[in-house]
Amino acid sequence: MSPHDHADVPDDTALHGDTVLPDDTVLHEDAVLVLKAYPAQDELRQAYLDHLAARPDGMWKACSAGHITASALVIDPERGRVLLTLHKKLRMWLQMGGHCEPCDRTLAGAALREGTEESGIQGLTLLPGGPVRLDRHQTPCAWHLDVQYAALAPPDAVETISDESLDLRWFRYEAVPQVADDSVSRLVEATRERLGV
Repeated sequence: MSPHDHADVPDDTALHGDTVLPDDTVLHEDAVLVLKAYPAQDELRQAYLDHLAARPDGMWKACSAGHITASALVIDPERGRVLLTLHKKLRMWLQMGGHCEPCDRTLAGAALREGTEESGIQGLTLLPGGPVRLDRHQTPCAWHLDVQYAALAPPDAVETISDESLDLRWFRYEAVPQVADDSVSRLVEATRERLGV
C-alpha cells in the first residue's frame, strides 16, 4: 500500500495495520542491495534477505519477528585500539549501534549515525567496502539482524558518553576478548583483517 493512497497520512509514512510507520521503502531497498553485494557469510546473508522479503516492516523496531539493525565498530588503527560502549540495558561491552530510524536512508548512514551518536566523536568515516560482518542475536526486544560496519576515528577524536551508555572506553585489540563477547571479538578481527593491521 502506497503512503499516497491515504490523504490523511503524511508522504513520509506508510500505513501498517493499525500502526503508522515511516516509509521504509528506500531503506528496505538499500538493505537488500547491501546484503546482495555482501560477499561473505552466505547462509546468514540469505536469512537476512529472506526476512526482508517476507517482512516489509523488517527494518523497524516495531517488527516483533526481528529487525535489521546497524552498528559501527569505532577503530583507531594508529593506536591499535577500538572504542566500546558499556550498554546501559544489556550491561555488556559492545560496538556502537542500534535500531534504524525514520531519518535513515541507507544502512551505512544508520551505522554512521549510531556510531557518531553513541561515541560523541565527530568526523567518523566508514571503512570502505561495505559491511564488515553480519551478526544475528536475541535481545530483550526481538531478534537483531545486525549489519556491522567499521568507522575510522579521526586523529583528534574525543569521545563523549551518551545517555545509552554506562561507560565508554578504548580497548587495545588484544584486550577485547577479555571484556566483550565473541561477536565483538569476531568484528574486531574482521575489521583488522580488512585494514591489514
